[in-house]
Amino acid sequence: MVAIDLAFEEFGAADLPPLLILHGFFASSRNWRSVAQQLAGSFHVYVLDMRNHGASPHDPVMDYAVMAEDVLRFMDTWQIVAASILGHSMGGKIAMWFALNYPERVTSLIVVDIVPVSYPHRFDNIMAGLKALPLASISNRKQAEVLLAESIPELGYRQFLLQNLALTDGHYGWRIDLDIFAQTAPNIAAFPDAGHLAPFTGQTLFIAGADSDFISEKEFNCLFPQAILTRIEHANHWVHVQQPAVFIAAVMDFLQRR
Repeated sequence: MVAIDLAFEEFGAADLPPLLILHGFFASSRNWRSVAQQLAGSFHVYVLDMRNHGASPHDPVMDYAVMAEDVLRFMDTWQIVAASILGHSMGGKIAMWFALNYPERVTSLIVVDIVPVSYPHRFDNIMAGLKALPLASISNRKQAEVLLAESIPELGYRQFLLQNLALTDGHYGWRIDLDIFAQTAPNIAAFPDAGHLAPFTGQTLFIAGADSDFISEKEFNCLFPQAILTRIEHANHWVHVQQPAVFIAAVMDFLQRR
């Protein structure tokens, strides 16, 4: 298990308390810029590109154990003794695994619309649709979006995935390695066995979209006994996108209780 150096974006003054933001599967730091900018008045915000995402290096190994080690390496490299950590979906699982293994490095934990359990693996259709996209014949993103409609019906999710499509020297290609994503998707849907680890007793907030079915309170109480749960109305799994003002208010309220 070899940790790698992660790319990141940085917001806020260096003398403010550190806050790390960890994105979800298929996302990158760019998806969290708006949130980071709004939090930067109170925190020194680091938005990480997890391995195989954004501008970070590609590696065939991608599971929660090694991604937590990437976060540890990042904190050690930038001499961050302890930080608040906010993670969404896959990033939330990384944040939880990190907190369970390195509790002394976590000031506060915020987990967005995910719990520490294994979910059904639902990525096969997505992978097949992305791999079938005829990149050589695509001349614009709208064309790619239309071609993906059959395999990925939800417009917002298609547009989100297509942020990984890059135009270089007049040709479209994927920023991500779809083969690595396909091979490691079962790891992302799962959560490691935490039975040998002590519960994380630090301040923890779980934020759920009221219309999402990803979170049940009974699924995190044992590992995170101090956790509180906030549900945000009129939002599903993408709560920070659908209700950004309410989401930011919930994060700020929680972090400023310390």
